[in-house]
Amino acid sequence: MAKINIVLHEPEIPQNTGNISRTCAATGASLHLIEPLGFEINDARLKRAGLDYWQYLDLHYYKDIDEFYKKNQGGAFYYFSTKAPRSYTEINYPDNCYLIFGKETKGLPEELLEKNLDYCVRIPMLEDIRSLNLSNSAAIAVYEVLRQKGFEGLTDYGKFGNVQL
Repeated sequence: MAKINIVLHEPEIPQNTGNISRTCAATGASLHLIEPLGFEINDARLKRAGLDYWQYLDLHYYKDIDEFYKKNQGGAFYYFSTKAPRSYTEINYPDNCYLIFGKETKGLPEELLEKNLDYCVRIPMLEDIRSLNLSNSAAIAVYEVLRQKGFEGLTDYGKFGNVQL
């Protein structure tokens, strides 16, 4: 199964992080949180959004982005931003990829985007819309990587098995 990592740089809203943790648990992706966080990790809203999936989560914390890079050398990093030059679907994501998202109110820092322009991607949307919800964006991104890998390791049918409805 492909190794996928979702990275949240200074997330602010606990419900978004909780929803993303649930997506990670359901897909086998790891979640990386870069401080400062806009909430306490024991926040009830965070836990409620992740429901009872916390025991399935591979979760990592970092005091800042420098510590994140130091501990994750050798990964393929992709920066999601509405300012990016290409669509997220134009990338052939390798194993051990890191899908990096910024805080809800500001996105990723401009200097980080400028230093990594060749690895910046966007999710297309209508021109007058500022951005998608962070948890929706993370889900879109992780499922694109999974789609490219043929959804390896995930079940492709629900509780009715192969029955045609």
